[in-house]
Amino acid sequence: MSQLFSPWALGELQLPNRIVIAPMCQYSAQDGSATDWHLIHLGHLALSGAGLLILEATAVAEQGRITPGCLGLYSDANEAALAHVLELVRKHSPMALAIQLAHAGRKGSSHVPWDGGKQIRHGEPLAWVTESASALPHAEGEDPPLALDHDGLKRVRADFAGAARRAARLGLQGIELHAAHGYLLHQFLSPISNRRSDAYGGSLQNRMRFPLEVFDAVRDAFPANRPVWLRVSATDWVPGGWDIEATLEFTDSLKAHGCAAVHVSSGGVAAAQGIKPAPGFQVPFAQRVKAEVGLPTIAVGLITDPEQAEAIIAKGQADAVALARAMLSDPRWPWHAAEKLGARVQAPPQYWRAARDPKALFEGLRHGMR
Repeated sequence: MSQLFSPWALGELQLPNRIVIAPMCQYSAQDGSATDWHLIHLGHLALSGAGLLILEATAVAEQGRITPGCLGLYSDANEAALAHVLELVRKHSPMALAIQLAHAGRKGSSHVPWDGGKQIRHGEPLAWVTESASALPHAEGEDPPLALDHDGLKRVRADFAGAARRAARLGLQGIELHAAHGYLLHQFLSPISNRRSDAYGGSLQNRMRFPLEVFDAVRDAFPANRPVWLRVSATDWVPGGWDIEATLEFTDSLKAHGCAAVHVSSGGVAAAQGIKPAPGFQVPFAQRVKAEVGLPTIAVGLITDPEQAEAIIAKGQADAVALARAMLSDPRWPWHAAEKLGARVQAPPQYWRAARDPKALFEGLRHGMR
């Protein structure tokens, strides 16, 4: 039996297999609200047979967006637009749906990637003032953010909790908090971006304080039977930055706070990162968290081959694997993996004829199909 296609319990959320569609920014919202693009995009991926689909990084406040095109969940209009998309997706797919809640911090006020992705400077159209742990710009020559004061910290915690309550009303089955890739929660964790001298800076325990407070606020605001977990960057890939040892201590604290799992990525806080991507290059980080902390882990990063994904699960290196670009390139990746590994997946009946042997591949296939 394929281990990749074995059931997995993420907290109390029962998943049919261990393939996770990672959150992928689409930069196609209008004032934070989902559009027809999101319906096409999410509907497409929800037919893939994966176990879980995590919606893209979704800003908890207007100033928490990466770009003016980023999805948000901070207004009634945002909530209504996403409700419409989710209602239609659910009509045709039983796939579990979660959302990644995020705040871009100093990496906000940026152009969309296909327009260069650079910072929209103060005074330019569509710009806003960003905020972070400290008044340090992400890259040389950029406008610095404002350092959050205690009222600002209180506001951001409330923004995360408010978005979590909206996610609950939308029926989303899990929340992933984005504490990776150089965004706000990561900015508090890393000594590269956090130079505070108060209770939220300096020592590792102090730098962990605000992300843990945000986790607690979201956990309290979301139904207790639905899981909340984090995405973390296991290392900054910069000497003197956040590293795997700090990640192990942080995730151990998260475990004590009721975190359901850890989605283990890396990098993003500094332009000078010395990252060298290779197939499965982040899997050892997930393996260490799983082995040394005891939290379930989701491995991610250049996992593209079914046999590779199967081996990660079979060897106990992670509990699930997340795919992003591979799913964009091949939205039926789980079908093809199931065929290779002798497993079965869920698929809409309209597509059953696509397989070489539909009865062997698709669950729920009716006998007598011609």
